[in-house]
Amino acid sequence: MSEGGDAAPAMSPFLAACRCEPAAHTPVWIMRQAGRYLPEYRKIRSEVDFLTLTKTPDLAVEVTLQPVRRFGMDAAILFSDIMTPVEGMGVPLDFAPGPVIETPIRSVEQVDALRIPDPEEGVPFVLETVRLLGEELPDSAPLIGFAGAPFTLFCYLVQGGGSKTFSEAKAFLFAEPEASRKLLEKLADTMVRYLEAQALAGAKALMIFDSWVGLLGPEQYREFAFPAVRRMIEGLDHLDVPLIYFPNQGSTLLGTVRDCGADVVGIDWRLPLADARKTLGPEIAVQGNLDPTALFAPRDELARQIDRVLADAGPAPGHIFNLGHGIERTTDPDAVAFLVDHVHEVSQRG
Repeated sequence: MSEGGDAAPAMSPFLAACRCEPAAHTPVWIMRQAGRYLPEYRKIRSEVDFLTLTKTPDLAVEVTLQPVRRFGMDAAILFSDIMTPVEGMGVPLDFAPGPVIETPIRSVEQVDALRIPDPEEGVPFVLETVRLLGEELPDSAPLIGFAGAPFTLFCYLVQGGGSKTFSEAKAFLFAEPEASRKLLEKLADTMVRYLEAQALAGAKALMIFDSWVGLLGPEQYREFAFPAVRRMIEGLDHLDVPLIYFPNQGSTLLGTVRDCGADVVGIDWRLPLADARKTLGPEIAVQGNLDPTALFAPRDELARQIDRVLADAGPAPGHIFNLGHGIERTTDPDAVAFLVDHVHEVSQRG
């Protein structure tokens, strides 16, 4: 777990909350805030495909900045995709529209053939985007770099694409446990180098998305996914940036997640923040956890739901307001503006 230090801008409520320090107000940003619910994003996407957008630094910078400009978010998150760095490992990748792996990983020989690439060679466009954003973003809205967690990337590489159950990937854990561990470790080591490069390029916090870890029971999580996440976080421990881990649908896993070493744990909407904080303890910050569909409610009901999340988080430092998952594509941007303004207003501290 990082110790913080003088490098963090004092005026950033987000970085203060990541370190469980008092903040001027509860900071707020939302997962997938740079994206398709925004008309300005859709305008750019009408002119370029998704892959081109992620690989063109000037465009990725613009898309990353859009929600910060429009809403006054307390943090920006890099516009990219969790699958981006796996191409450098030697995995051909396409999007249609989700990730498609032409030759899924199904043997230890395939695992052995994967590289652990140098990010400057494999994803120079991502690092250039991070550097450019360092010049554009105010200190009050620090940049979050991110990567996929080993198990979530494992799911795509073994399954061959998206799935609701990832049955092929889960079956591989049972059928080929040693090959599975080797792949998870190689993914962890690759993501350590990727996130370290983002931090050195200027990212002020790093987030690990474990989007599919909720498919695992506690025993499989402890045996396979957790050691890989822990390996990742230990590999990043020397960096002076907060580390955020989001185990989506992972409420049954929090007793183990508590020991992963992250500074912040993201909580989806299925678990009250008060329960999460009891399990995680006072030294780990929480991020979340408004149900994304609450943004479709009338304003008075939306305000009530926001207030409930703030009350549930409690008065202790260490809460970053966020949605419990990514924002829905049909969300009204005015509802997002109301959310940010209401969180800031209600949580303002003298």
